[in-house]
Amino acid sequence: MRTSDVVACPDFPCMDVDHSLHYVPDASLTPSRVRIIVVSEAAALRREDNLYASDHALFAETTLEAFRDAGAAATSIADLLRRGVYLTTAVKCAKTAYALRAETVKTCAELLARELALFANARALLLMGDVAIKALNAVARRAGEPRVIPAGSTYKLRGVEYVWRGARVFPSYLQAGPSFYIERSKRRMIAEDIAAALALVA
Repeated sequence: MRTSDVVACPDFPCMDVDHSLHYVPDASLTPSRVRIIVVSEAAALRREDNLYASDHALFAETTLEAFRDAGAAATSIADLLRRGVYLTTAVKCAKTAYALRAETVKTCAELLARELALFANARALLLMGDVAIKALNAVARRAGEPRVIPAGSTYKLRGVEYVWRGARVFPSYLQAGPSFYIERSKRRMIAEDIAAALALVA
């Protein structure tokens, strides 16, 4: 299966993203084998930098480095897929400004909801940054459920056990893109969160 074959935006209503850079993961995978879902922020500013574009794509390189920091022997995105790790973004189009409107995150969460529903055997969700956290909360609220992650700074939320639909949820920091290299302390926390998710499904 390819997620891009079953998840698509019908009308592109959001105004603060670049619709020409819309990207839904197109890797070939078996949904029942997915145990960990990693949700990053938004599609890359360049199509060739998206998570599944190539192992040398910016988002792929930083994600692979984050998994290696966590002790995983991953040299390619295919390695992660074989381990049952699925990578995606909360917002499927590239940003046109630094921040995304709350309405954009809420609207695109409809696509994320359809995407997450494909992976019934997932046991861990890594929410990489505020946008991913807000998106999952929007998915839950749309379904009439309470928010999954409470409001607050990510460093205060980490270490608390959150569960959504049987899966452990880890609020963390953005690993996809150049911001991954900015703060060493955040990089260490990303590695800790990934390692905890890997241990959970081992």
